Amino acid sequence: MSAMPAHGTPATTSRDGTADPAAGGQLSGRARFVGAMFLMATSAIGPGFITQTTTFTDQLRAAFAFAIVVSILFDIAIQLNVWRVVGVAGRRAQDLANSVVPGAGYVLAALDVLGGLVFNIGNIAGTSLGLNAIFGLDVRVGGAVSAAVAIAIFLVRRAGVAMDRVVVLLGVVMIALTTFVAVRTQPPVGDALRQTVAPDQVSFLVITTLIGGTVGGYIVYAGAHRLVDNGVKGEQFVGQITRSSVTGVVITGVMRVLLFLAILGVVAGGRALDPANPPASAFQHALGTAGEVVFGVIMWSAAITSVIGASYTSTSFLKVIGSWVTRWERWVVCGFIVVSTAIFLVAQTTPVRLLIFAGAFNGLILPFGLGILLWIAARRRDLIGGYRYPKWLLGIGVVAWVLTIYLGYSSLTGLADLF
Repeated sequence: MSAMPAHGTPATTSRDGTADPAAGGQLSGRARFVGAMFLMATSAIGPGFITQTTTFTDQLRAAFAFAIVVSILFDIAIQLNVWRVVGVAGRRAQDLANSVVPGAGYVLAALDVLGGLVFNIGNIAGTSLGLNAIFGLDVRVGGAVSAAVAIAIFLVRRAGVAMDRVVVLLGVVMIALTTFVAVRTQPPVGDALRQTVAPDQVSFLVITTLIGGTVGGYIVYAGAHRLVDNGVKGEQFVGQITRSSVTGVVITGVMRVLLFLAILGVVAGGRALDPANPPASAFQHALGTAGEVVFGVIMWSAAITSVIGASYTSTSFLKVIGSWVTRWERWVVCGFIVVSTAIFLVAQTTPVRLLIFAGAFNGLILPFGLGILLWIAARRRDLIGGYRYPKWLLGIGVVAWVLTIYLGYSSLTGLADLF
């Protein structure tokens, strides 16, 4: 993305189709990894993430801490493997999949683009809710304004650099504001710490739902594909790839923990949340009238960064259909945002049904794509430059993959119930 030229002129690419580090405006050194890990983290922290965390905290109270920790450990196992294979190979997941099973990459790309589009409609809806809480804007006006902001980011001269800086800045804003609220609500931290290892109740459904929400669908590939566009390829980057993938998951986990503590302080104090909008009511209980504005800023930041992440990553999957997508990448991204926004604007209500559909797709995509990447790690060393893949890493990846199969089964059940 950072190698995308202005006005749709061709980008310079290397022989294997990845962005050429010398192609003008590309990040170098540590910056290429910081942008990737924040893109992955903020892609996971969207409107659904906020609502999900609030709802589960209200249901499980302090025992939700155990579910958070377990889901983070599984997220790390999955991201370690995805980033390692994609980063060492220097090729996107769909291209690697096509090298293993001809046509598999097209299937993976189709699933991710469809899921990304449907989720992006929800992300646009989230931005509109945020601006409505801050400024009182009509939700459709807020959605259109937010889409324009996202498009403007991708149309600047150094779009990749702008995208990285925006997601880092808004990620810091979300964490800072949520920390403030968490301190203000004075949650029972001691009880939460105790239940991290000795929970009063355990919900396997909650744990799998959290995993699907943070590494499902396009989200698991967002940071890894950003590495490819930043010119990362080869065994020499393994250390930085490992640290960045773990750090990205930790950033998401920190936001989850802070939001959990903020909400826990509210519900532990005996306040009831509004079922129509649990997060907004929790922030209002915590900060009074100012809570609505703080909620709006956090919601808009989470939603707009997810719009950026979904649009960028979905477009990265579209590159499998031809080199023209790379040449006109910024316009394809903008078109993706326009289509998502148009569907939101013509919809009579918030697309809840579509979000449920996309959530089910998350569960289907994850085991399919992860299984192929693990096969490459175990059997196709030729695709990763002869790199000898660590057995311990492959082992935890397989364990995590088995859990994703359960996610896939749950997703199929959800789709059956939906239709």
